[in-house]
Amino acid sequence: MSRVAIFTDSASDLDPAQAAAEGIGIVPLLVTFGSDTYMAGVEMSTEEFWKRMTAPDAPFPKTAASSPGVFKEAYEAAFTAGVEAIVSVHVASTLSGTIKSAQIARDMLPDREIHVVDSNGASMAEGILARMGVELAAEGRPAAEIAERLEARVKDMLIYVALDTLEYLKKGGRISGASAAIGTLLSVKPIIMVKDGVVETIDKPRTRGKARERLIELIIERPIERLAILHTISPDVEAFRDEVLARAYGLDPADVTIDLVGSSVGPHLGPGCVGAAILYRA
Repeated sequence: MSRVAIFTDSASDLDPAQAAAEGIGIVPLLVTFGSDTYMAGVEMSTEEFWKRMTAPDAPFPKTAASSPGVFKEAYEAAFTAGVEAIVSVHVASTLSGTIKSAQIARDMLPDREIHVVDSNGASMAEGILARMGVELAAEGRPAAEIAERLEARVKDMLIYVALDTLEYLKKGGRISGASAAIGTLLSVKPIIMVKDGVVETIDKPRTRGKARERLIELIIERPIERLAILHTISPDVEAFRDEVLARAYGLDPADVTIDLVGSSVGPHLGPGCVGAAILYRA
């Protein structure tokens, strides 16, 4: 066992079984459909979430951070198992209260070494950083250095997603019904970017094909170190991955994953989206 344990939250979209095999602890966020609340990835898998999300007349899901007590229990279990320090990487503080819960849990354990890192992103922007943390821990790096190195790479991380529909932004209250109706009439497929904890629309292609072409252009505009292809049950995601690989100079297929977006980000995107979390070379 490494002396340093790496934690993240379920907004990272890491597969729970794969994360456990890699030595990454995941603290689950909560997802609520109507009166039913589940721990993401524990009581409801990502696949089950999408089945529920796309069911006819399904209530729009709400998400919430886990309590500081849940984080504290997870951290204490790691220390009981023998680790000496923890580095905990989380969804942007601008997007969720999750990191606040982690910080409160850290402060509840003043005699333990716990470093909380703000990924300034979500989904696999967190996941990529957590995996880098595991690699650094395996090299025997101390926790403070791992946290410092991860924080230094946040500026090289970007997320792009091409939306297939505006319906779910409307359901989540992110845009008005009128805006969604206009966008649908124009067949607009907006591309959103997450950088430095801020979500913004950076382009509005008119068709799905043009949106994917523009998305690839954006993804490959700088040399890539690691890449996670993101999707929300998009059937042609592997073809999209292959096209990115064919056009991204010097990108090793081993440094590319395909990851299904889950319940923390997925409600606002809706099904059929593709995108990427990209760590560009420093």
